[in-house]
Amino acid sequence: MGRLFNTLLIACLAPAAATAAPVPAQGAQQGIQQGVHAVLDRPAASDRQAPRRVMLGLDRMEGRAIAVGERGLVLLSDDGGKAWRQAQVPVSVTLTAVRFVTPRLAWAIGHGGVVLHSADGGATWRRQLDGRGIIRLLDTAARGNEALAATARQFAADGPDKPLLDLHFFDERRGIVAGAYGLALRTEDGGATWTVLNDAIDNPDGLHVYAIAVRGEETWLAGEQGYLARSLDGGRSFTRVQAPYRGTWFTARALPDGGMLFGGLRGNAFRWNGQGFEQLAGYAPVSLSASAAGKDGVLLADQAGHLYRAGSAGQPARMVKLATPPAPIAALATTAGGDVLVAGVRGVSRIDAAMLEGGAP
Repeated sequence: MGRLFNTLLIACLAPAAATAAPVPAQGAQQGIQQGVHAVLDRPAASDRQAPRRVMLGLDRMEGRAIAVGERGLVLLSDDGGKAWRQAQVPVSVTLTAVRFVTPRLAWAIGHGGVVLHSADGGATWRRQLDGRGIIRLLDTAARGNEALAATARQFAADGPDKPLLDLHFFDERRGIVAGAYGLALRTEDGGATWTVLNDAIDNPDGLHVYAIAVRGEETWLAGEQGYLARSLDGGRSFTRVQAPYRGTWFTARALPDGGMLFGGLRGNAFRWNGQGFEQLAGYAPVSLSASAAGKDGVLLADQAGHLYRAGSAGQPARMVKLATPPAPIAALATTAGGDVLVAGVRGVSRIDAAMLEGGAP
């Protein structure tokens, strides 16, 4: 199926199976699988330069921020992103996203189908699931389901290498994760067990899912080739929604005005108003890659390092003028004081709230 790049390089991802790269020869394939197994079982190494490594995911709750990234790195900050320390992690695969549910409970996901859980605010992590377990779950779910059986066979042939790219937990027990080739799973018991969601999602082409957005029980999946699907039952079943354009979505976020924002290639941003989509103006023609809820609404970032205050219905976005844009940006989080934490190829950094006051009209 070809190599999948992390979320900083998602614009370069090949579409799903229709244009997949040739499968390597058997010996090479076995070598790749052995390498995946190794990093799934190897704890992340201590790294003095960890805050400068490629970081892809961020979240914050109360006084603590968590960042995740390459080689299983998980970083913690208790001072608003001024200083970071490394957490103990049982895997060395690239991690792509992290979410707090309570100040103590957090989940992280990544390559190799990894799902990690922390019960101590991110200081230590335990593996709940990985690609090997996902292959077994697919095999079990595919019995008597021919459509899912083809997916199960392909995943088994490729090995446990497929990345998960976004997640959401509704509470301490209910959560969903999603990622490459339309893979999606649900838990109802805090990650102790997982159920394959693929047969409850209208995604027959197995398009990659890059973003999950939620308001209450309304849940959206957004991904490549304009893929959008909506659930009104807390992520238990999804119906595909006709997208307003055919480019890939990289970020999605609930808006304070009740709408749902979707951002993607070449600065395309749209707002779902409950009945249909309206295009939002004000973005440079650069792929929108990250979003976060801020004190005064939603912030968006693009791969050139531009920051925007998202516009609402009929209002254009406002670009935030920064002397040195932290490009490219993979994830954002905001602090209680209004500072913005940024994750990307240059590691983790912080933008003071005072620098965000002057948004260009």
